[in-house]
Amino acid sequence: MSATTTRGSQGLGHRARAERREAVALVIPALLPILIFSVVPLVSGVALGFTDATLARNADISFIGFGNFIELAGDHRFWNSFGIGLIWSGAVALLTLVSAMGLALLLNSDLRLKTLTRVLALIPWAMPPVVIAIVWRMIYNPNSGPLNAALESVGIPGVNWLGDFETALPAVIVVGVWAGIPQTTVLLLAGMQSIAPELHEAAAVDGAGALRRFWHVTLPALRPVIFAITSLDFIWQFNSFGLVYVLTEGGPGGRTMIPPLFTYLEAFRNREIGYASAMGNTLVVAIMLILAVYLINQFRQGKEVRR
Repeated sequence: MSATTTRGSQGLGHRARAERREAVALVIPALLPILIFSVVPLVSGVALGFTDATLARNADISFIGFGNFIELAGDHRFWNSFGIGLIWSGAVALLTLVSAMGLALLLNSDLRLKTLTRVLALIPWAMPPVVIAIVWRMIYNPNSGPLNAALESVGIPGVNWLGDFETALPAVIVVGVWAGIPQTTVLLLAGMQSIAPELHEAAAVDGAGALRRFWHVTLPALRPVIFAITSLDFIWQFNSFGLVYVLTEGGPGGRTMIPPLFTYLEAFRNREIGYASAMGNTLVVAIMLILAVYLINQFRQGKEVRR
């Protein structure tokens, strides 16, 4: 090998190393906030789950191993909230998908004032969860809310929507669906507009009506989008906190006590930080399992596409 070739190889090696250093230098500023505000609190929370930490002033913190988790395994209140969380997340994700699908189909049609309709459909997306909860508390107000006023105007007695054991969870689910429709609608609408018009035209030529075209053309094409949206929406709802907290604070009688809210109250009302951290660790594991199912499905779909 000549000296010129050797120098050229060394120059390429130096250039590659310099490019890697530049890439690392550019990535570090983006990774630091994630490390500081996500990774460090997560690791601290995991560690606290193995201690008897409390919010008492000058309290001694002792390592107790799996003591919190053993106690948690027999805590029916937590597992009851876990079940409520599954019902809440599953119902909101499913009903949001169905409602958003209908709205997306409507917005994808030749609708008059389509642009204005799309803007109006996105209004809930622009509202913070706390504001949404406050507005719906006013709507559900048993004494002065417009919902009961409308019912009483047609002879139906008013209902204490957020204070009754039978209606509290369904009422909260309705709010969750209303808040989640815009985002799901946008994603479904984008998926619909990516479907080749020729497929619908060919189906129409074969005599397929609107329902059959939706079932045999639109729905199969949207299947990957639907799975992704539903999976992520389930995870988001399972982790939700602000909406339910402002609406009911978990009441009445724990009827809407979802796991993140139960964990928050255990930490800051009962001041049992160690025990609450053990709850948080359990929820993280549950979410990671759900996320793993989603990622495995995405990986399989990617392999099928590459084939």
